[in-house]
Amino acid sequence: MLISIVLIAIVLILFFYAISVYNGLVRKKTEMAEGWSSIDVFLKKRYDLIPGLVETVKGYATHEKETFENITKARNLAQNASSVDEQGKAESALKNSMVNLFAVAENYPDLKANRNFSELQNELSSLEDDIEMTRRYYNATVKENNIAIESFPSNIFANMFNFNKGEFFEIENSKEKEPVKFSF
Repeated sequence: MLISIVLIAIVLILFFYAISVYNGLVRKKTEMAEGWSSIDVFLKKRYDLIPGLVETVKGYATHEKETFENITKARNLAQNASSVDEQGKAESALKNSMVNLFAVAENYPDLKANRNFSELQNELSSLEDDIEMTRRYYNATVKENNIAIESFPSNIFANMFNFNKGEFFEIENSKEKEPVKFSF
């Protein structure tokens, strides 16, 4: 009789442990999806700001057609990205295009003094900070999810119930990786 009670207790403990592990994996998956959703919201806000910024600059720098075309292409690629990896690559291209746009703006003092341009630039800068913050949150949730999926014994449940590892959202900026050049 005592052996039966001990066996039932062990089975119940294992059962509740399995439920706990499964619920933890679900929680991590949901947090990861929430993190990506937050990134997506901020990226959409940025995509909506870019055309206004481009139009403002166009009014002052009409001969910079290639820069405007590159931004439009990069924005369209970023909006249509279908995976985290594609999104990261597209965001890198868009970020580099925006750097070029602001470099063009530096050549036009009247543009830099334009209130509309200044407000758009400030709003874009604020959005970039928000995107960076949400990207860090998302990547932290991906890290937690991936650790849980690869760690024993939760990896057994992750494999049984087809939980997948998340992809980190990394934006590569080639200019950040180049060594700084000094000349005197």
